[in-house]
Amino acid sequence: MPIAKDPQRLGGWAYVPALLLLIFVFPSAVRAQSGTQPCNYQKTKARESGVAWLWADKQGAQTGETYFADGCVDIQYQDARLRADHVEWNETTDVITATGHVQLDYQTQHVEADDARYELRTGRGVFHNVRATFALQRRPQPTLLVSPNPLSFRAKEAERLDKNSYRIRGAWLTVCNPDRPVWKFYAPMVTVRLHDSVHLENGNFRVFSVPILYLPYATFPSEKRRNSGLLVPSFGQSSIKGYTAGDEFYWAPVDWFDLSAGGNYFSARGWSQAAELRTKPWTNTSLDASYFGVIDRGVETPGGALLKQGGHEMHLLFTADLPRGWRAVADLDQLSSLTFRLAWSENFTQAVNSEVRNTAFLSKNYDGFSINFAELSYQNFLTATPATSITLRTAPEVRMSSVDRPLFGRLPIYYSLEGFSGAENRSESATGFTTPRFVERSEFAPSVEMPLRWGPWLNVTPSFTFRSTFYGGQMQNGAYLADSFSRNTEEFSLDVRPPAFERMWGGDESKWKHAIEPDVTYSYVTGVNDFGRFVRFDEDETLTDTNEVEYGVTQRLFHRTGEGGGHEVMAWKVAQKYFFDPTFGGALAPGQRNAFQTLDSLSPFAFADEPRRFSPIVSEVTIEPGRRYDTQFILNYDPQRNRTTAIGTLLKVKPYKESFLTMAQFSTLNLPLNPSPPPPNFEQRSNQIRVLAGYGDLTRRGWNATFGASYDVSHQEFQNQIAEFSYNGSCCGIGFEYRRFSFGRIRNENQYMLVFRIANLGSAGNLRREEKLF
Repeated sequence: MPIAKDPQRLGGWAYVPALLLLIFVFPSAVRAQSGTQPCNYQKTKARESGVAWLWADKQGAQTGETYFADGCVDIQYQDARLRADHVEWNETTDVITATGHVQLDYQTQHVEADDARYELRTGRGVFHNVRATFALQRRPQPTLLVSPNPLSFRAKEAERLDKNSYRIRGAWLTVCNPDRPVWKFYAPMVTVRLHDSVHLENGNFRVFSVPILYLPYATFPSEKRRNSGLLVPSFGQSSIKGYTAGDEFYWAPVDWFDLSAGGNYFSARGWSQAAELRTKPWTNTSLDASYFGVIDRGVETPGGALLKQGGHEMHLLFTADLPRGWRAVADLDQLSSLTFRLAWSENFTQAVNSEVRNTAFLSKNYDGFSINFAELSYQNFLTATPATSITLRTAPEVRMSSVDRPLFGRLPIYYSLEGFSGAENRSESATGFTTPRFVERSEFAPSVEMPLRWGPWLNVTPSFTFRSTFYGGQMQNGAYLADSFSRNTEEFSLDVRPPAFERMWGGDESKWKHAIEPDVTYSYVTGVNDFGRFVRFDEDETLTDTNEVEYGVTQRLFHRTGEGGGHEVMAWKVAQKYFFDPTFGGALAPGQRNAFQTLDSLSPFAFADEPRRFSPIVSEVTIEPGRRYDTQFILNYDPQRNRTTAIGTLLKVKPYKESFLTMAQFSTLNLPLNPSPPPPNFEQRSNQIRVLAGYGDLTRRGWNATFGASYDVSHQEFQNQIAEFSYNGSCCGIGFEYRRFSFGRIRNENQYMLVFRIANLGSAGNLRREEKLF
């Protein structure tokens, strides 16, 4: 029966209105109590204080300032609920002494003990022989196994410091089943701060009750993702690095800043250093920076000498939205050598990337105009040993452009503007060619277009661009000459869209639509003149004279279900170009690979090493029937050579539940097709296949597996192989991975990785990243 506790003594008549107040003012509390309370109350005596309520089977007499209650005692104060077999309540201090099946519930906290001393007003208390659970919320992360289980602990004594803090003595903790835990932490002293962190002092980590790791001091987040301290160490083994071991320190002093720094020791090679900084100091402003370096003792060559492959790579990304609509971005990357990236990158995709890009710009868009101030740098490594590369720099540069704007009111005539001015530089380590540090280049290009429409059957859009470009230097006989000149080109295009053919079928629940869309575009460019004098700074110098027509047809298949919006299931485009000028104003150089704007706009695969009238027929098929399938097929057929010159396939499939398959295959002819004499190691065709298939992912419950390979068909060898198996339970998981890298003489490595994942905490081992195909 309900009993309300009031610090002041009331007469016996007071329990009647108090009982009525409890029933009518707090009906939900009464219903909840009656629905969950298994006890049979024998007393009906009640006292009301407006703050705390007490129920009990038997109430003892009050002696001095102490009030006694026995049998299924239940006290509720604000959000806290205390239950016990026997309670002694000091009315003056509101200190409660409870014995026998003591239980405390507060929000997601549940504490059981043999006896306790509890301060009702402050929430402080001391519990003995404790069994407790705390429900925690962790945000999912790609590499963190998250368990729905609460944090459980057993302890000799637990001191409740406040509503969300405990100091525990002689405790072990786990998120596994507390009756049969796979793993647990033991420590003489533990401090738990809910929504913050858990600290262990002089403890150890145990698996199946066997001590595995001694922890003089350890901390891990209880709910927040950020908590400063040493991370879980990583261990592994590699055929060329030997045994590896490392650790990192994570520092997060404030919510908007964190830093991790550490290193790895390689028994056969040396050691590496790594650091990563992330910060968001203001709204819409972020700065991310990372560093990875290796001090390498060297790998033994066939001759017995040591080949050192050490180096470093740094990356910085800064973005900020500034006042008055300005935006600043700096995306900077610095790589010591391609050999370093090939030898030490963690996955195949990073290792084979031969480009280093640096971009910094300040931009503003307003009223259809855009202005940009930029510094750009691009480096492409041609070979690793010896190291050769081409470097292009633009610093500084200003660009302006506009969207299409009406020229004369309602007339269908629109104009747009483009222009830039900057200082350029190009250097080639293989040939020794280099330009002065600052070569002036400026351009102004106004355009006019007039879209015309004759009913639903025909759309014609003529456009004209006058492009004037000034260069501060030029090429002459393969050398740089500081003689300025101007290039003035006239560019005309006519875009013709004939009638499209469509057909629809199906019922109200499912409708299909098939569309056939032909298109024809005529292009004429003149005024480039003497293409060989241009220093290739970027794609602007690949503009050539041309007189051509491009024609093609696109077929589209759409599907709509019910009243929902339709989506494109398949698209198939077939296109070709006819060149009235097969030499492009004399720009085409026979017997070598030629890359021009007009050629690249049709196909990303180079096909011109001799004059030609017809381009290859380009076929591109995209199939997206639903969320589980995404397929693209590219084929280039050259009628002049009567052969296929390029084949490309991109495939992403999720056929069943958590299964997946991704594949990329490209086969191309290398130009020139028949070089005389052929360069060293020249191969007429390049053909590579990459496949990644599996079921599940790193943090999915149950069994997970991933298999992948990168195979060079031309060399008939694997460049990369990967096989991973893992099993994740409700509170932990284990995984094993094998990786192989084969990059000629630079790297021939077998890696063996093992990881033990601890739910809600992290992982011990060196398997932390997923392999990505795209």
